[in-house]
Amino acid sequence: MIAVAAVANLNLSVANVALPSIGRAFDSSQTTLDLIAVGYSLGLAASVLYLGALGDRYGRKMMLLLGMALSIPACLAAAYAPSDAVLFAARVVGGVSAGMAYPTTLALITALWNGPARTRSIALWSAVGGGIAALGPLVAGALLEKFWWGSVFLVTLPLAVLALVMAFFLVPGHVNETTDPVDNLGGVLSVVLVGSLILAINFAPVPDKGTLALGAVAVAGAALIGFVIRQRRAENPLYDLHVAGRRVFWVAAAAGIIVFGSLMSSAFVSQQYLQNVLGYSTLAAGAAFLPAVVFMIVVAPRSAKLVESRGARFTLLTGYVFLLLAFGWMLLLWQEGSPYWQIGLAYAFIGIGVGFAGTPASHSLTGSVPVQRAGMASGTADLQRDLGGAILQSLFGALLTAGYAAAFTATIAASPESQQVTGDVQDMLTKSFSGAADIAQQYPQYSEQITAAAKASFLSGADWAYTAGIIAILLGTVLVFLLFPRKEAERRLLAAYHAEDTGGPVRRGPRKPGDDTPDEGTPDEGTPDNAPIRRLGKEAEDG
Repeated sequence: MIAVAAVANLNLSVANVALPSIGRAFDSSQTTLDLIAVGYSLGLAASVLYLGALGDRYGRKMMLLLGMALSIPACLAAAYAPSDAVLFAARVVGGVSAGMAYPTTLALITALWNGPARTRSIALWSAVGGGIAALGPLVAGALLEKFWWGSVFLVTLPLAVLALVMAFFLVPGHVNETTDPVDNLGGVLSVVLVGSLILAINFAPVPDKGTLALGAVAVAGAALIGFVIRQRRAENPLYDLHVAGRRVFWVAAAAGIIVFGSLMSSAFVSQQYLQNVLGYSTLAAGAAFLPAVVFMIVVAPRSAKLVESRGARFTLLTGYVFLLLAFGWMLLLWQEGSPYWQIGLAYAFIGIGVGFAGTPASHSLTGSVPVQRAGMASGTADLQRDLGGAILQSLFGALLTAGYAAAFTATIAASPESQQVTGDVQDMLTKSFSGAADIAQQYPQYSEQITAAAKASFLSGADWAYTAGIIAILLGTVLVFLLFPRKEAERRLLAAYHAEDTGGPVRRGPRKPGDDTPDEGTPDEGTPDNAPIRRLGKEAEDG
């Protein structure tokens, strides 16, 4: 299962280090590069809830095998894409293939293990997954030293084949799967909701794309309203809003979105910074991220022990402290000419932060749902990584694009030669760093000034992104500090949730004819009244 998850995690990050090369190959705008980087997360985040529910109903192993099989042609299509538009489409398809396989891994871990063994398993799953995702830039950088940009998308092929064979022979066929019908309408609405939201964020800062961005926001809003109404009325909802409303569940979900989004978005911006501003080679830029990998893997087992001894709240807050240090460090100290120790230390802080916070964010989700809803919990855990990564990466990309364009436009306006800069040239200069590099080659007499202005403008846009990261982490810290229960309160809550799910009737929605199972809160004769269970849960919620 970790091998299957590794395919998804590696594909999430291999594109980041190749973005400058892709930009030069296709003369892509910064917005197009943002979409290529986020395309895999887009496909995965948009589909993971629906596909996780299909796995719960029709077979998690089947979905896992289908996902691994589809990932192979998706990788080939991305590697040999003739245009950046085809590359983006291939990345989205690859994300959908991961949406089939990835939620299955955590769902099976939840179904097969309990107690401390489950905590250790999730810690291993989280650490290895995050570590492999972080290794993506190093592997991609090594390939780009000798091969073309498309080679980075072929690196997962042997791993996908190996994972496919291992899953076929080793993964159990049916473990605690449900027989309830799937809410297909809710699934379609979830795909439209997440997909349109991510696209709206990416197009928001693009000139002349305001109408498209507003249209995507309107679609996302309509899909959200429709999704909530559908989930409240459906007999077997795709996303049980009663379970999702449990405090342990929704606070952990929100906290995890920020944690994993910080990891992916920091890699997205920093890999371009290392190559564009500091002049690192692709291999050196990928290797620079190694401290994050090492500390993430080293810290994760200690995170599992800390969850058991001090609780998820304390462990989450510990991780947030290190993430805040990382983004503050990048904002204040990452400049043109920064030495590597400043780069490596920030990455170390990121690795420690994600290592501490990743385990409780996923563990609290899986512990607060019935095992038959493991697909919902694992889908939400995947959304933590992928929706968090997609949203924060899109937000960072949008701010990077807007900050870069604003800074370069101001530089041109302040230049004595501003009257000589044509509109077409200015569009190329402000479009992306690679566009400015092309103009510098066309006008060698101004090459130094153009390159210097491009580096300064990129740093300005990056600072916008890092500031947004600090704000997001602070909001997450406040949320966890104020609303996530302390250790003993969390244990009481989890016990109450378990009692409600197993010791009393919890059906929500209309009964079928002939079904004598009572609705929630209306026990029949001979059925234990679950009011004391609900009172226990309420007392635990109150602290």
